[in-house]
Amino acid sequence: MPNASAHGGKVLFSVLLGTFTVSLNNSALNLAVAELMATFDARATQVSWVVTLFMIAMGMTMPLTGYLADRVGRKRIYLLGLWGFLAGSALGAMAPSLAIIIVARGLQGVAAGLMIPLSLSLIFSAYPSDQRGRASGIWGFAVMIAPAIGPSVGGLLLEISHWRVLFLMNMPFAVLGLACGYRYLMAEPANHRRRFDLPGFVLITIGMGAVLFSLSRVETPTDLLHAASLLPLAGGLLALAAFVRVERGAEAPLLDLGLFAHRGYRLSVALACLQAVILFGCILLIPLWMQNALGFGPLETGLVFLATAVAAACCSPIAGRLIDRYPPQWCIGAGLMVTMASLAGLATLTEATPVWMIAAWMGLRGLGLGCAYLPSTTVGIKELPEQHVAQASAMNNMARRLVSSLGIVALSLYYDMAVKAALEQGLSYGEASATALHHAFLALAAIAVLCLPLAWRLGRASRDAASTTATEPVPPPLQTASPRRPQ
Repeated sequence: MPNASAHGGKVLFSVLLGTFTVSLNNSALNLAVAELMATFDARATQVSWVVTLFMIAMGMTMPLTGYLADRVGRKRIYLLGLWGFLAGSALGAMAPSLAIIIVARGLQGVAAGLMIPLSLSLIFSAYPSDQRGRASGIWGFAVMIAPAIGPSVGGLLLEISHWRVLFLMNMPFAVLGLACGYRYLMAEPANHRRRFDLPGFVLITIGMGAVLFSLSRVETPTDLLHAASLLPLAGGLLALAAFVRVERGAEAPLLDLGLFAHRGYRLSVALACLQAVILFGCILLIPLWMQNALGFGPLETGLVFLATAVAAACCSPIAGRLIDRYPPQWCIGAGLMVTMASLAGLATLTEATPVWMIAAWMGLRGLGLGCAYLPSTTVGIKELPEQHVAQASAMNNMARRLVSSLGIVALSLYYDMAVKAALEQGLSYGEASATALHHAFLALAAIAVLCLPLAWRLGRASRDAASTTATEPVPPPLQTASPRRPQ
């Protein structure tokens, strides 16, 4: 087993490099919006495509990962994605115009859509089921810490250098990830008989792209009434509904929706989606409060989020070990309880609340995040057959992105309407914002309450799956030919 553990560690390190590269780049580039506007004399709506196209391209590519991994092999597709991310970084660093930067970000989004769903699949293939929680916890450390340090690194590089360096900084990690990937990731036979589900691909691509595009354009309640947002949203939802109908009758579906028949996986996706709304809801609300109501700058806001990410990153490896050794509902349930406490604390914010108190509540939220968010996904996926992990991870990611996008739109619309109503009643902007935030954070806390029974049921489903696997009869050993008498 030591050799197996050592090999698993090498696979984990190789995948961590690619994941870290994607997460670091995406969070660092968010700070370059203002400089890109000044450099290319562009409007904010034009530069916003640097972020928006990445998310849309990634969401549209994820459905393909399961098919491509089966048809070509996980190692080849993952490394192809890493090559694509490296090429996108080089193109962005040399881009002479904003249009080329946006193309580069689209290429990076496609690459990330290939890499992210395969990350857990590659890691799980190198570890037995009872060690996958620990491995995914270490992977979660990189997932959490990269977005935390990204804004700090990006801000420092923008202070001393040029926006092009934000693309160049990815390249050493990507090159090292490629070198380790070619050396340590295991190649596997390709299934050349796997047929391509063209109707399913067309429907899921149109559906994901249209929904994400329309939601990215909604900033006020009236935007929902505009044809430019309403028609893509309605068309995308219809395409997704048609996709489900087509896939249920397909012989070789692009995404195996039958995986939702596994109770543990189904519960884990529901938990991940609800927690994603909480996660991205806080990312939306806290900057609105700190910068618009309290007048703090990006540095103070970034430090507050750093408390969340550092706490979550430090807690994630511990949570991974806990779900390997103990019933997972206790770790996930404890994380949800801590999340509820932190959201209730954030609901008490006033204009007199000091920054250190906001950071303390956000750090507590990070502890809850580390104990509950990634472990929920890990528990639901780690018991699935290895050949289904890539598809399961892709569907989990897509569901989280769709639900969290809808949640962010709902929260932002509520915040705008609540602040407007409070201002009409004669309250100051700070008081109006505090009132809106109070109800918004209580709503997020209520979502965490809804997650508790799901976490308990997920733990029971995981226990039942483990007991079923343990009681399955072991097949007799294969008969081997005698060396003295050829058969």
